Amino acid sequence: MYVAVKGGERAIANAHALLAKQGRGDLGLPRIERAAVAGQLGVLVARVMTEGSLYDPELAARAILQAQGDVLEAVTLVRSYRTTLPRFGYTLPVDTAGLPPQRRISAAFKDLPGGQQLGATFDYTHRLFTDRDTGGPRIDPAAGPAAGPRPEMPRVTDLLGASALIEPDHAPGTGTGDPEPADLTREPPVFPMSRAGRLQALARADEGFLLALGYSTQRGFGSTHPFAGEIRVGEVEVEFEAPELGFAVPLGRVEVTECQMINQFQGNADTPAQFTRGYGLAFGRGERKAMSMSLVDRALRASEFGERVVAPAQDEEFVISHSDNVQATGFVEHLKLPHYVDFQAELGLVRRLQAEFRERAAAGPGAAGPINPAPAGAVGVISGQARASADGTPAGRELTLTEAPA
Repeated sequence: MYVAVKGGERAIANAHALLAKQGRGDLGLPRIERAAVAGQLGVLVARVMTEGSLYDPELAARAILQAQGDVLEAVTLVRSYRTTLPRFGYTLPVDTAGLPPQRRISAAFKDLPGGQQLGATFDYTHRLFTDRDTGGPRIDPAAGPAAGPRPEMPRVTDLLGASALIEPDHAPGTGTGDPEPADLTREPPVFPMSRAGRLQALARADEGFLLALGYSTQRGFGSTHPFAGEIRVGEVEVEFEAPELGFAVPLGRVEVTECQMINQFQGNADTPAQFTRGYGLAFGRGERKAMSMSLVDRALRASEFGERVVAPAQDEEFVISHSDNVQATGFVEHLKLPHYVDFQAELGLVRRLQAEFRERAAAGPGAAGPINPAPAGAVGVISGQARASADGTPAGRELTLTEAPA
């Protein structure tokens, strides 16, 4: 039960003023601009857009500034704003197969058709601070993709699929199209979920939570023996088919990171041994999120392949119900709200139990008696009878919660 706090409006207004003052920092320093955040903190902006389910770098940068760098607060701001936007319909599925990659790597094949492209990555940095007097790492103005036509870059999974070494991209009997996915922003999840619904939830899930679950699968808790088949970073075109026009209209391009994880499968009486898939997709440059998502996606498919569900990462309800950081933040931080009545009830209970413990200790071993009820008007009454073991020592207590008299 929550109770009103009298005279709190002025205190709350002062708290807001103090928050704004601390967020501004030293008045002698220039204010951080949204364009600087969007342009120079791209990885952070990408995470806020992904978990906020809204692709808008400028808006994400604004949320980061308002939240003073608190990622979860920024995600909450973006999601709240998203609910106010009009909904015109659904875009067509993006074609990531034709994505012109800014970065493309594979840990499964060294020599790929089209080659590997390192792109912008922290993988080969020494994780050491740069000299503060140099103004940061050296920037080559000529750096960028090579000019000229791009070579063909088929997916690694397509190469394996041509030899039937990996499961089909679509389940047998479903044709070439995907089933209509659910929309978790409009309907709550119902378990068991389809894979499309799970992927939607994982895309919005907290990156740290997915990283921990993905790590657990590599340590034997639902081992899937993964290989990073292919990771691509680049821009894809988004199209919307307007009913009154009858054809698709391009809306623009968005930057995404896609991960195709390849996993072992021993096969069974009906299916030959082959590789299986794990999939991850995130806005912007989000390789860690996409990789973690693909690991958890494959772990959640355990029952699909007749594997034993023995690890947290394989439990669909556990993963999906606890992966949303906005829900998790709200439930954890609500503990800061007043719980005065609840705590006073438990405080009174603990005091009574301690008093009865001292009385029994003073009476000697084997003493047992009814627990004194709480005074009338309390929130509830805990009553019961102490049980003694064969040698006379207390063995436990049976407690029952009953209504207190009015």
